[in-house]
Amino acid sequence: MPLFALVLPVKTIAPAWSLIGILSSAAILGHERRLVARDAFVRFLPGCALGVAAGLLLFKSIDAASLARLLGIFVILYGGWSFWRLGHPRGASRVLPPVALRAAGSFLSGAVGTLFGAMASIFFAMYLDGFGASKGVFRATLSAMLFTLSIGRTIAYAAAGELNVDSLILCGAALPFMGLGLLVGDKLHTGLSERTFQYLVAGALVMCGLPLLLKP
Repeated sequence: MPLFALVLPVKTIAPAWSLIGILSSAAILGHERRLVARDAFVRFLPGCALGVAAGLLLFKSIDAASLARLLGIFVILYGGWSFWRLGHPRGASRVLPPVALRAAGSFLSGAVGTLFGAMASIFFAMYLDGFGASKGVFRATLSAMLFTLSIGRTIAYAAAGELNVDSLILCGAALPFMGLGLLVGDKLHTGLSERTFQYLVAGALVMCGLPLLLKP
């Protein structure tokens, strides 16, 4: 999503990404729904709903260029945090204990996801880290969270008049790439070590955030 924000307005991308989130998470849940941690999922919903409301208020009041710069700052900071966390896991757990991870993760997933149309999965991961979820449960529960949040965001965008034809066209154009991404993701999920993948994601976030921050 940060790459799209280099060439398209965030206010067009965000609603489209919500539609894509519904479809992609539904595809994963089709064969992994039995692994969803229902208790963690239910506890996640109230904070996420509050976050969606807060994100929608900001989304309506901030222009597209400012949203792009905010997204750039956010992804750079989180990329740097991810690198530091990988090298200092004990320090990271002291800075953000499990209770704080769960509370911040549920609220920020709704707020950031609504504000930028993406990046909520970062906070889903933060929330699930606070529960110590296993790899399979982690992926299935994260998909259930994304599915629910994407539906809520799409309804909110439509109610606010932000879901337009351009967003629907972008969603349709992205569908083939989404399917390819799901296939590649399945391979990476089973064939790439979790630590290597985390380093790749952290590096990609920093690299994507820099052009957004410098975008005029």
